Amino acid sequence: MSNLPTHEQLRQWDRQIVWHAFTQMAEYEPLILERARGCTLVDIDGNEYLDGVSSLWCNVHGHCHPTIDAAIRQQLGKVAHVTSLGASNPTTIRLARRLVDLTPEGLAHVFFASDGACAVEVALKMALQYWRQCDAPRPEKTGYIALGDAYHGDTLGAVSVGGVERFHATFAPLLFDVHRLPAPNPYRPPEGVSPENVLPDALARLERLLEEHHERIAAMVIEPLVQCAAGMIMHPPGYLRGARELTRKYDVLLIADEVAVGMGRTGRMFACEHEDVSPDFLCLGKGLTGGYLPLAATLTTDAVWQAFLGEYAEAKTFFHGHTYGGNPLAAAAAMATLDVFEQEKTLANLAPRIARLGEHLDRMAQLPHVGDVRQRGLIGAVELVRDRTTRESYPWAERRGIRVCDHARREGVLLRPLGNVLVIMPPLVVSLDELDCIATALRRGIIAAIP
Repeated sequence: MSNLPTHEQLRQWDRQIVWHAFTQMAEYEPLILERARGCTLVDIDGNEYLDGVSSLWCNVHGHCHPTIDAAIRQQLGKVAHVTSLGASNPTTIRLARRLVDLTPEGLAHVFFASDGACAVEVALKMALQYWRQCDAPRPEKTGYIALGDAYHGDTLGAVSVGGVERFHATFAPLLFDVHRLPAPNPYRPPEGVSPENVLPDALARLERLLEEHHERIAAMVIEPLVQCAAGMIMHPPGYLRGARELTRKYDVLLIADEVAVGMGRTGRMFACEHEDVSPDFLCLGKGLTGGYLPLAATLTTDAVWQAFLGEYAEAKTFFHGHTYGGNPLAAAAAMATLDVFEQEKTLANLAPRIARLGEHLDRMAQLPHVGDVRQRGLIGAVELVRDRTTRESYPWAERRGIRVCDHARREGVLLRPLGNVLVIMPPLVVSLDELDCIATALRRGIIAAIP
């Protein structure tokens, strides 16, 4: 035990050796979390924090859930990893069957990857190859439609369809062009469009684009209902359904990226269920394993599957794969996560939590520099503005959101902002008392950071 590094050594190594994602390492101050249980995280000094953002939106049933822990241990006693390249294992097969049974009708086949960005990358590549190999090939269909401020991950294909300038501008020389439509954002609508007309305007723009370019467009990619990393932009009801109808009308595939909004976040298991939409591709990740292990899935239709079948010499194979795609340990965690949804009636028990979050958001909406509050299920967002009337944002460099979250951390709550947008997205099992603590710390942080 004497050979273990001291806490100060760990902090030093964390500053100097570990390169953290989306983090300016010149300013990084280590937060080293060593254990957790339920909705509480504990650092190496014994300080406790409520997990207000589900460890980046992936923890579903709380940390160290006994059912998920046991499933991983049981699988570990069998086999830890089996390649998906020409082989399989029972746990992964059973998970695939279960996902097909759970997801919207028509999604009949599952391709496993390691993370959400790769699940989107799979869908983009499958869509392109589908149009070259389907019964009536249309190889000219190579384009994609995506929304402004979209975020679909950090692989090159996912970044190409992404639209967050701050994240993606550096990599522009590596990316392919896409047809970009304004996000249907009721709080910040396109110029000249009133909030109540955001939906018809957005669908009219989409139809004009499809009418003109559909012969060269392979697919549209969309985060159903909520564009999360964009600042929790919440689409007007009916946009998802309208996009599905229009893409079907113009023979364009629809990719639904539910990496962040799936697995119960919106109050239903999948966001597409709210508008009775079945996409051509459904991408899952993050909460699929309850936040335990890296696993993602791309589900698609029999029509897409059939286009890839043929003799070996025809080279219709999908030449894409991940070493750990369909990993048995991760699949066991995912199976247990789905078990817990059923055993604990997680979705049925969300209503009081959703209502309590709404009450807190309503109170925060009264604060002078809160321009908007938004909610979908157990996803909450508070947007800070310099001027409520003009909706002028604070300059990014002022770090207003970070300052709010720093205050909340001092009160024992971990949150992570999206610029000037503060996010509450706790595990679905958060207690009402815990939710009160999270929201109270956030409210106090806003008051402290914006006097």
